Amino acid sequence: MLLGSQLRRLREARGITREAAGYSIRASESKISRMELGRVSFKTRDVEDLLTLYGITDEAERNSLLSLAKEANVAGWWHSYSDVLPSWFPTYVGLEGAASLIRAYEVQFVHGLLQTEAYARAVVRRGMKGASAEDVERRVALRLERQKYLLEDDAPECHIVLDEAALRRPYGDREVMRGQYQHLIEISARPNVRLQIMPFSFGGHSGESGAFTILSFPESDLSDVVYLEQLTSALYLDKHEDVAQYEKALKELQQDSPGPDESRDLLRGLLQLS
Repeated sequence: MLLGSQLRRLREARGITREAAGYSIRASESKISRMELGRVSFKTRDVEDLLTLYGITDEAERNSLLSLAKEANVAGWWHSYSDVLPSWFPTYVGLEGAASLIRAYEVQFVHGLLQTEAYARAVVRRGMKGASAEDVERRVALRLERQKYLLEDDAPECHIVLDEAALRRPYGDREVMRGQYQHLIEISARPNVRLQIMPFSFGGHSGESGAFTILSFPESDLSDVVYLEQLTSALYLDKHEDVAQYEKALKELQQDSPGPDESRDLLRGLLQLS
């Protein structure tokens, strides 16, 4: 995505159409569009030809972008789990790993980055009925690997709003849920994690369309991406007007939900009742 955005910026600065850019590398206009969106792999020769077309002759700048092209083609660690993942999900894991800010609203279950191992196993078993024990464990292992993002020195900011429904709906037995409540209390105390609970008592709210995640990146050239998961696919929205609508909904959810301290009190109450 970063390389694609750089190539788009260079093309637009020279006033070159996607059609003309595609012609220069013996490809279609849609191929250039997919490259600029980071949806396809990059051939070194294509990037070299585009840089020439865009008037990039400085050797250092060319080498920097060509190095980025090589990095873009290296498979991420999550690709080793592709056999147990739906086709659209590896893209999300890659984006999540590159994000500096992860904002989300969840209503069905606890967000994957905040799940305990036991709770994650219960969720995966429910979603992968008939799957082998090995496949279930591999999916759980991927989820736990993703959670390491939150513990790194350069960990992303993670702002999650959980609907109370996600906490009331049991996955696993009583001990699994107790462990999940306790984990949420503890991890929400981390400086990079902001957890809020939208209580039933509030009534209707701006999360009426369902769960969503907004990913923001440290590179200024990259637009925010909204991730919407569906039953058989997923949507990745990056148009400004689309992202703005979801940002507005999340901002309202954050304003209407109790703050992190009050939300921890709500979790402690659930822990006592469980």
